Amino acid sequence: MLAQVPKLLRSYYPNLVWEGDVEQQNAVYLTFDDGPIPNVTPWVLELLKEYNVKATFFCIGDNVKKHPTIYQRILDEGHAVGNHTFNHVKGWGSSDENYIKNVKLAEGLIKSKLFRPPYGRITKSQIALIEKEYTIIMWSVLTGDYNRRRTPNQCFLNVKRHLKPGSIVVFHDSIKAETNMKFALKKTLELMKERGLKASLFS
Repeated sequence: MLAQVPKLLRSYYPNLVWEGDVEQQNAVYLTFDDGPIPNVTPWVLELLKEYNVKATFFCIGDNVKKHPTIYQRILDEGHAVGNHTFNHVKGWGSSDENYIKNVKLAEGLIKSKLFRPPYGRITKSQIALIEKEYTIIMWSVLTGDYNRRRTPNQCFLNVKRHLKPGSIVVFHDSIKAETNMKFALKKTLELMKERGLKASLFS
């Protein structure tokens, strides 16, 4: 698993956002995919509040439908949200029509013009359709917290080695990622404090 996206892949998809605004001094962008869910997302929100940090949550529409109170809490506490499809649909292998339908279904619940494709897997034709209405946010640092073959410390080291101003870091507020994420997120927040890095939101 690569913690950073190869430059060749970035060049193949130049219209996608791979890094944040490096001109915002010492700004990094913390993002969470796949929530909201009970237990995990509220824990994340409590920790972010403790460190006075804002993040962007790329939410699955079906999870928003099931857990509207948690979703509303994300908004009430000043975090940003983005569309992550309704059913965590992989673009590769999906028809453009079905993929867009799933995005639109999530749009009914998630009021945002930010979009992140599940698994990062999206076709050029799907991009052409989605970017008419959305800014497509990818990442520059992948923690790998969802991978149970990774230790919590390995996930944190992925961040420690690559974190810099402009970094977009991906965590997951999901059951599968819970153990790794909880360890790596706390360590990341401490690292940011040590390095004088500030969390920012996408404009």
